[in-house]
This record gives sequence, C-alpha cells and structure tokens, in this order.
Amino acid sequence: MIKGNATMTSTIDSDGAAESRVFEADVAKLLQMMVHSVYSDKDVFLRELISNAADACERLRYDAISDPALLADDARPQIAITIDAERRQLTVDDNGIGMSRDEMVDALGTIARSGTKAFIEQAKVEQAKSAEAGDGVTVIGQFGVGFYSAFMVADQVDVISRRAGAGEAWRWSSDGKGTFTVTPADESEAPARGTRVMLHLTEDAKGYTDRLKLEQIVREQSGHVPVPIVLVEQPGAAPTEIADGAALWTKPRGEIGTSEYVDFYRSVAGHFDEPALTVHFRAEGRQEFTALLFVPQTRSFDLFETDRKGPIKLYVKRVFITDDADLLPRYLRFVRGVVDSADLPLNISREMIQESPILAAIKKSITGRVLSELEKLAEKDAQAYGKVWEAFGPMFKEGIYDAADRRDAILSLCRFRTTAGSLRSLKDYVGALKDNQTSIYYLAGQDAARLEASPHLEGFRARGVEVLLLSDPVDSFWVTSAPSFEGKPFKSVTQGDTDLAAIPRVDASAETLQEVSASVTEFLAFLKTTLADLVSDVRSSERLTDSPVCLIAAESGPDRQLEKILVGVGQLTGASKPVLEVNPRHPLIASLAALGDGDRAFKEDTARMLLDDARVLDGDRPSDALEFSRRLARIVERGLRGSTA
Repeated sequence: MIKGNATMTSTIDSDGAAESRVFEADVAKLLQMMVHSVYSDKDVFLRELISNAADACERLRYDAISDPALLADDARPQIAITIDAERRQLTVDDNGIGMSRDEMVDALGTIARSGTKAFIEQAKVEQAKSAEAGDGVTVIGQFGVGFYSAFMVADQVDVISRRAGAGEAWRWSSDGKGTFTVTPADESEAPARGTRVMLHLTEDAKGYTDRLKLEQIVREQSGHVPVPIVLVEQPGAAPTEIADGAALWTKPRGEIGTSEYVDFYRSVAGHFDEPALTVHFRAEGRQEFTALLFVPQTRSFDLFETDRKGPIKLYVKRVFITDDADLLPRYLRFVRGVVDSADLPLNISREMIQESPILAAIKKSITGRVLSELEKLAEKDAQAYGKVWEAFGPMFKEGIYDAADRRDAILSLCRFRTTAGSLRSLKDYVGALKDNQTSIYYLAGQDAARLEASPHLEGFRARGVEVLLLSDPVDSFWVTSAPSFEGKPFKSVTQGDTDLAAIPRVDASAETLQEVSASVTEFLAFLKTTLADLVSDVRSSERLTDSPVCLIAAESGPDRQLEKILVGVGQLTGASKPVLEVNPRHPLIASLAALGDGDRAFKEDTARMLLDDARVLDGDRPSDALEFSRRLARIVERGLRGSTA
C-alpha cells in the first residue's frame, strides 16, 4: 500500500464523486523538488514503487489469515512491470491489499517512513553541497522518498486501486504541480484487486522503457523482495519472471554472495552504501527464528524522530506481520533487517505482539548476537568499527543507563576521545593506568576543543594520567549510571578531590615543590571571605599547574556539566555554589598575595575577576556582566597608572 499524509483543500463536482485537492505546503515543496530534480540516481523511483507494491502484497497475505475470502481465486502475490514504449508509459501493478477511496485520499503520496520537512531540509543541504562539488545529489537513494520519487521521471502519474474485497475502484491523478484529483475508476482499466501505478514518462526519461535497463535495475535494487516480479515487454505480451520472490534470509549463508547481501541491505534499509556488518543466523531450540540484520556505515537522518517506524521487519513463516515490533532496544535502533519467526501464531495481532514472551526471547537473543558480532568486528577490523562508532556512538551510550543487564558489554564496545588519542576503548584505558591510579577520570562538556584546553586537565597531564573527553549530551548521564569498569570507578575531574598527590609526575624534578607561603595562605582566606556569597569554598589546588584558578563541584551531587544540563531542563531550580580552586604557586596569585591592606579595594576587584575568569574557562558567562566590565576598567586603569609612574 502506498503511504502518505497529504492534508488539502478540496473541490467536489456536482455528482459528489470526482474530487480535486491541493497538497499541503510542505508536500507541494517536495513535489517541486521532484519535478525539477537534479538528483544523480533517478533509478531509485522504481525501487520505491516496488517496495510499496511488495508491502501491499504482504499486508494482504497477513489480512487473509483471518479473512481468506480476500484472496478470491488469485492467491499468489505478484508485482508486474509493463512497458509501453510507443506511449512512453511505464506501469507497476500489484495484486496486494489495494486502497479504498478514503485510504487513497489519506495515504497517497508522502515520504515513506520519514517526515516531509526533515527530508526537504536534508535535500536542500545535499543540493548545496553537490552544487559546490559539481556533482549530482544522492539523498534520495540514502533516505528513500516513497511514491513522490515517481515525479522525477514522469510528468503525469495515475494510480488506480481497488481494495481487496471491495466492489468499487478509484483513480488518483496528478501532474506534480500542486494538485491531484480522485475519481471513480473505469471498470475496464481497474485491477480486480490491488494497485496500478501508471507513469507518463518525460522525454528525457524514455530510457525507462528499455527492457534490459529495467531488468538490471530490478535485479540490483529489488531482486530480493519477498514477492515475485514479472516484466511485460509490451501490452498484451507474455510476462517474464525477473525475480522469484524467494526470501533471501531463508537461504543458507554459503549460498548467498556478498553482492546479494548488499542489494538486500539497500532494499530493506533504503541506503546506497554498503553495510559495515551483516549478521545472518538461524536460531533453533526453545525459539526457532531466522534473522538477517545489517549495521549501516552512515546515519539515517530520522534516527532521533520519536514517530519513526521500527528498523526491523517481523515475519511469521515468511508472512509479513509488522515493522512496529519492538525487536531491538532503542540504543540499537540504527540496525536494519528482518526477523522471521516459526513460533509466533500467524493470526497474532499487532497489539499482542509486544506482550508476547516469544518475542521477548527473540529480542534478547538478537540483541546479544548483534553486540557479540560488533565486538568481533572491533577486534578484527578497528577501522571499520571506528566508522560505526563515529556514526552511532551516542546511541550506543544510551544503552549504558537503559540496559543494566548489558552494561558491561556496551562499555566494552564504547570508544572515546581522550587526552591520549581518539577511539580509545576502556580496556585500553585500564591497561594504561598509572601507579596508584584507582579511578577512570573523565571531563564532560559541550565542545571537544574546549575540553582539550580545560585547566582541569593540567595536573593530570603533568602525571601522564589519561582523561576521557566526553562531549556528547548523553555522556553526563551514563557516567552516573555506570559505577565502574573492571573495578575502576568513573570520576569527574571537575568534582571533589583528585587524589593526584599519590601519582608521581612525569617530570620527576617537578615533584619537589616550594612550600606555600604564609601570604598566599592568607590570600586564600581573603578570597573565601570576599566570595562567600558566590562559592562554597576556596582551597589550594592539586589539579592546576599553569592556570591560576578553576571551578569544581562538591564531592557529593552532580558534576559541573551534569548540573548545567539539569538546570537547563528545569530538573534543578538553580546551580549550587561551586568550589574555587586556586593554584598557590602561580605568579599572579603570589603577586596578589604580596599586596598590602592599602590595596584592599583592588584585591576585592581581582578576587571577583579571578572567579569570573574561572567561570569563563568553564564555559559560563561572568556572574554580572556590568560589574565585570566596571571591574575590568578599574584594574586596567590601575595597571596603566603603575606603568607610567
């Protein structure tokens, strides 16, 4: 069945049957893009039409389980492609479930499994990039545009459909210029059941009436749909089968070539790349099922849409049931493929599926298999796994706090940018622990470059201690859910004590540090008194070597980054007072500590400037922009007076 959701203005003729409608604004924009398409691979339109036709046949097969009369005397599903070169027409027929008038009005013509706006925005970005590169756009092949892709090759599209079991048939017509009509179909041109899509090809698309070209496209892009496909070279000619409808997943792995897997992946995933990982296995025992799953190399643009369809199609004994089944946890939602169960009843409702203990067992099994295969890929081909991680790492990390039972396996699969390099595993990290190091240290924030330059890292770098640099929004949450890895707890470098004193420095000569003078100790006490309304404490720092100050969070509660996130989403009413850590051996601190009581006003200004400096280094703004500006002016003025004295 063709999918869609056009909302429109309508005009009905006097007998109430024919109706003219105007597409909604976003759909009209997309139509304009299709009509004036500059896409590099227009062949994809045929894959999209065949995919719709196959879905319609599979939905009929499912509905016929409870109502066999729907099949009448035509029980074998089939898709037929008919060429009419003289009239420059191409027709795609299926004998699937078909559409009623209301279904045609509601469902015809939208981007399959994605939002219209999201596709339009992505297409604009791709067009801009391709214009600069002088190349064609391929976003259609990457994301799939469903029925509308027909307007890349046709200046008129007619759809005639009869719902299985219904008497009347309906005709939908559009030239792709913003309107369409729905009228009763002539019985002589309507299928007995199913849908017929007739494309009136444009002059530059007449090549799609070439038999060999069509056969090649079908074999490459749709050869593994679970419905037989026949090609009719001209009206009235005998059909020739070009795809047998044999489900690829039912064949032994040894009989399937790499190119066949790639073709099937492209068909089921709607991508034009090659899969990074193919997982094909048959489970026997308490549950019997076959799974053919793919991990893409590139990220689909709708992965974070809450209303997107599930990535896995569920079959029962090769009968398509649904693509809404919860077959993988959300953190693996980028995996594509099919699962075919031999144990679920064919007449199970889509509502009952989610409560089925059999399905729960299947989900557990394929989740474990996908994770173990990813682990093997990481060990065997680090570069290939690195691409998977770069594309889907943030989703993996959702599983650390969503799936406690899989936490260790997911943590083993995680890769991190650290102060020692990129794509480091936690196993690598633990293997490089320094003497007396008891924790896995991390620094969380919004920007990787800012994290690299953070003053909080100075003491760790001086000791050669590796720190995870976590810049994904999800990072601040999973580190609080994962208590440890191989017995080593995760610890934020922006929270509490660092325990760095027990770890020797890389430069042994730097171990002997001068004692903190009494004047510096008095200055720290002065800072604590002066800033009492803004900080919870002021103390000497072990983590600073080059910077004068930094802010940290108290030992208990969230670290600095998590607290910012919680305040931003309203989970906390306000930020707690931070701790100001001061480098007691920094020249600036020593100079300020040497000032006498006659410079008290200046010392108070510099105290607050030090705090604002720490806030800026932490990614925040000064607490009071106006006062910051005034204090800065006074400090600069004093400096100028001193330089001219």
